[in-house]
Amino acid sequence: MSEGLRVVSPVDGRVVVERPLADAAEIGAALARARAAQRRWRELPIEERACLVERFVDAMVEQTSGIAEEITLQMGRPIAQSPGEVRGLEERARHMIAIAPEALADVVPEPREGFSRFIRREPLGVVLTIAPWNYPLLTAVNSIVPGLLAGNAVILRHSSQTPLCAERFAAGFDDAGLPVGVFQTLHTSHGDAERLIASPGIDFVAFTGSVAGGLRVQRAATDRFIGVGLELGGKDPAYVRADADLAFCVPELVDGAFFNAGQSCCGIERIYVHEDVYPAFCEAFVAEVAALRLGDPMDLETTLGPVVRTSAADFVREQIAEAVAAGAKPGIDIARFERDEPGTPYLAPQVLMDATQEMRVMSEESFGPVVGIARVRDDDEAVARMNDSDFGLTASVWTRDEDIALALGSRVETGTWFMNRCDYLDPALAWTGVKDSGRGCTLSRVGYEVLTRPKSFHLRR
Repeated sequence: MSEGLRVVSPVDGRVVVERPLADAAEIGAALARARAAQRRWRELPIEERACLVERFVDAMVEQTSGIAEEITLQMGRPIAQSPGEVRGLEERARHMIAIAPEALADVVPEPREGFSRFIRREPLGVVLTIAPWNYPLLTAVNSIVPGLLAGNAVILRHSSQTPLCAERFAAGFDDAGLPVGVFQTLHTSHGDAERLIASPGIDFVAFTGSVAGGLRVQRAATDRFIGVGLELGGKDPAYVRADADLAFCVPELVDGAFFNAGQSCCGIERIYVHEDVYPAFCEAFVAEVAALRLGDPMDLETTLGPVVRTSAADFVREQIAEAVAAGAKPGIDIARFERDEPGTPYLAPQVLMDATQEMRVMSEESFGPVVGIARVRDDDEAVARMNDSDFGLTASVWTRDEDIALALGSRVETGTWFMNRCDYLDPALAWTGVKDSGRGCTLSRVGYEVLTRPKSFHLRR
């Protein structure tokens, strides 16, 4: 064994997990097991693979309370919200199970006399999933479950902040009776993860994380002809039109901006509001945010927990201070939040009105409990502001007019376009991003195409 990892809980600063890191020999052995097991796994009928994955989902659901507590201790999400992580895993996994037989079925072109012709979707081999801490189950399940259903073996390398989530996946698949070696977890250093990507044993990498992390993954795979799926950052915008139902959209947008302390790649980080409703929207939005309860995430009454670490809180504090110095108007008196403590990961929510595009809080990913709000004159200005970003994961419009929503959606550079919804992932739709939000796709039928390769069969009788 090489050096180990230590998880410091943002809840109270104590060490909650210590694990050794795998050394080169252990990594090599895991890869060898995966390759051997995958050759047998791919030969199982899809119905048998689906049955085993269904049992995994059942096992995870049965352990919801224990998993939720571990998530809260490792990364600070309020315990009242952490069970939703398992519910989301169940929703996504069961959907991918349901569509697997059709999505993976042979594609048969028009008949031609004397020939049998079809395209078969074959597994890639061994998939390496590299998952982050902010949604430790939801980000991982996106590639793990369809990867296995497609006939691949999967190795999970989870964030060093949430290693217990990787172990929960492993335990769930063990309980389901998955053959040994088909799914494995590895706790590794960043360097060893990059060496694993560069090794000839990995056939696809599904990475979720920062832009900087995505670049490292891409560089590690440079000399190999393998696929790399990158779900990276976001600076997701919302546009509130003059015809929006404010009573509906305000609480939805507050939740989209501040759930999980704003630590969501598809959370709302900037809001553009039509000038006709700007004052009313800001007043209602600030009042809704002021009602959040910052505190111990193990308390069921807490709605806003700490961010993952003090350095992350300090980064957001810097963005806020710079924006205020540049003319943004803070809507929240942080003195109302007694638990907000400089030098700790506990950070009060903040709403910055009259924010401008030049401010970092409107251009640089915050990943914390802050949102900037700016007024716009019309739809054209809103679209221009929304597109003025290096990111393009999701974007939303709040309106009563579906035709206008569709028209605006065709102009906004984003992977997912919402009307009257935000910060949600529908497993029936392709999850993808543009620009610095990454490339590739997970979930939906399209997600299976990424985790398989087409093979044509042309048989002359």
